[in-house]
Amino acid sequence: MAKSKGKKGGKRMTKVQLEAQLESYFRSRPGETVSFKNIFKDLRLNTHPLKMLAIDTLEDMAWDDFLVKVTDSSYKLAENTQVMEGVFQAKANGRNSIMPDGSDKPIFVAERNSMYAMTGDRVRFCMMARRKSHIREAQVTEIISRKKDQFVGRLQVDEDYATLIPQEPMPCNIFIPKDKLLGGKTDERAVVRVKKWPDAEHRTIVAEVIDVLGERGDNDVEMHTILAQYGLPYKYPKEVEDAANKISDKITPEDMEGREDFREVFTCTIDPRDAKDFDDALSIRMKGEENKDEGLIGNNPSSTDHQSSTLYEVGVHIADVSHYVTEGSIIDKEAEKRATSVYLVDRTIPMLPERLCNYICSLRPDEEKLTYSVIFTLNEEAEVKDYHIVHTIIRSDRRYAYEEVQKVIDEAKRMAGDTAADSIVDFGKLTKKDKDSLMQMDPNAERLLILDRLAKKLRERRFKNGSVKFDREEMKFEIDEKGKPVRCYFKRSLDANKLIEEFMLLANKTVAEHIGKVPKGKKAKTLPYRVHDDPDPVKLEQLRQFVVKFGHKMKSTGTKGATARAINALMDEVTGRPEENAIQMVALKAMMKAKYSTHNIGHFGLAFDYYTHFTSPIRRYPDTMVHRLLTRYAEGARSANQDHYEELCEHSSDMEQIAANAERDSIKYKMVEYMSEFIGQEFDAHISGITSYGIYAEIDENHCEGMILIRDLKDDYYEFDERNFCLIGRRRHNKYQLGDAIRIKVARANLDKKQLDFVPAE
Repeated sequence: MAKSKGKKGGKRMTKVQLEAQLESYFRSRPGETVSFKNIFKDLRLNTHPLKMLAIDTLEDMAWDDFLVKVTDSSYKLAENTQVMEGVFQAKANGRNSIMPDGSDKPIFVAERNSMYAMTGDRVRFCMMARRKSHIREAQVTEIISRKKDQFVGRLQVDEDYATLIPQEPMPCNIFIPKDKLLGGKTDERAVVRVKKWPDAEHRTIVAEVIDVLGERGDNDVEMHTILAQYGLPYKYPKEVEDAANKISDKITPEDMEGREDFREVFTCTIDPRDAKDFDDALSIRMKGEENKDEGLIGNNPSSTDHQSSTLYEVGVHIADVSHYVTEGSIIDKEAEKRATSVYLVDRTIPMLPERLCNYICSLRPDEEKLTYSVIFTLNEEAEVKDYHIVHTIIRSDRRYAYEEVQKVIDEAKRMAGDTAADSIVDFGKLTKKDKDSLMQMDPNAERLLILDRLAKKLRERRFKNGSVKFDREEMKFEIDEKGKPVRCYFKRSLDANKLIEEFMLLANKTVAEHIGKVPKGKKAKTLPYRVHDDPDPVKLEQLRQFVVKFGHKMKSTGTKGATARAINALMDEVTGRPEENAIQMVALKAMMKAKYSTHNIGHFGLAFDYYTHFTSPIRRYPDTMVHRLLTRYAEGARSANQDHYEELCEHSSDMEQIAANAERDSIKYKMVEYMSEFIGQEFDAHISGITSYGIYAEIDENHCEGMILIRDLKDDYYEFDERNFCLIGRRRHNKYQLGDAIRIKVARANLDKKQLDFVPAE
């Protein structure tokens, strides 16, 4: 039967015709999400074939990025279909990408469509028409600004010209005229500055050498190369050091004005054995014992009189850097630019000149030092009964290494008959013989055990309140006098580390609350906070699905506290199991990165509503900013300019990430250098990562990580199952999955690329 006239849905229509109608339809409804039902009704598509054709066409239009698929049955016009802006990321394998502004989803850019953009460059780009069964692809149309104009690499000097083989992925060669070599020779590391960028006619970079670092393979040269690659300084400006050398180390009566005197109170620093910059110290005494100096519990260190009303005064004393580094000075400008100290495997590149960080400001034992302190009154349950923030002067009685404090705690645990990781020893309940033995071992043993007990109470309450429990192992190297690694090992935080950590967390939290926590209706004054957003819900769901494969369960939705408790329960459950590292890694990827901001959103990982960084001004610029603002507000000043401090926060966050990348590269370099001595040897390992091009495996005994390339899996043709984190053989169905045990053989160690290659052991 013929359809009645006027019913457009009854007419036959080609896909091209329907696509034109749909394009016009969506262009007239920008920002509006439209369902299948409304599309069919508005375009009068009232036959089943036309509806099916429309659904197919809509799918194709979404694939081509003209439409956005909102749900399985609704679409809207893609707003960014024209020219967009973003940041370029180059990859050595050519799989470059752009991170569009306002998005966290990178878009692939083929090398031929990159316009020679490099990592960090700001670019304009447009989306390309997507080919069937291909990923979204972008094309760079303009390079707005270059991230940097200096590069580091290895020189190759030929008869007529020279080139630089860079440390990072580059889209073209770097050509150096012979008269711009600065004496550099083949195989030496050098830093170059770009004089001419590539264009359509000249596809090379023209540069000049600005510094020859030295012979490739030399330890100092390789460490300086890593720093130069990230644009980090590898030497201190002489004029800044000269300014620091003019600062007096004498404490004058004027310096003492308004400060509380803690020179007669027991105070100590606890740091790594090789530390030189001591920026925090702890003091402890009984509340009410301010004028007595013969012990802690009453006047007798061996007393067993523990009353529920006992109160302790614990001082968290921080180097008063802002007293010596005035805002806007040449030292301050250099510190602001650096924003953080950088810790490579074998050295520290300090934020402040050595005279300040290792001498004047460092809280060295038996020296009077100016400090900024948070003084707490705590009861036996480590509940804060009172606090005040004040400038002080201290004299540290003892410089402890973590190992020395740990030895006291371990011995006390042994005496008490409880050696569990978080067990608490009550000094007052030990026998007189054990007390005497401990005090002979260390005269400050009682004080250290009280601090340990209070810290463990703080820690227990923090986890109960929703703080996330990640206890990752840290790779360490023993280095000989030439910088060569002779031993590789890993460390976990022990009681002594956690003791310091808890009091620093308490001080940082208290300072943030002191400024940020104001009565309802009042606006808090400007302060740089350390913020940590809630985890990505999509990644949390991926974590939940992943752990199910190992027989674990985890709830991926709920309140902040419920999410944190679920993660902590999972971490406790997997401790000591083969899949522990793999699950921790996936869980960490679900976490957001902590950063600095004047806009407080709280700290998810610590479960604190207010948190800042106050405790390390020697090595972090935001801590110096916080010290200055605290002093300013204590004197009754108005709130500081928020926009200015937000810019400083963003810069500090960026520099922190760059420093972390440099540290990671130095660890990779030393790891490859160390493992180069074991070529051909076999080790037990676990799979720590799965990609489409191979398997990452981590050696069990030293945690050195290398890759088994997919081409070295010769027993089958393997396909990557991204959803299930595994490779599956097409014929034999052999499976390599994250967390699996595997026996590997060390095949290759490439120091230039910092790559370690494994093959499966026979």
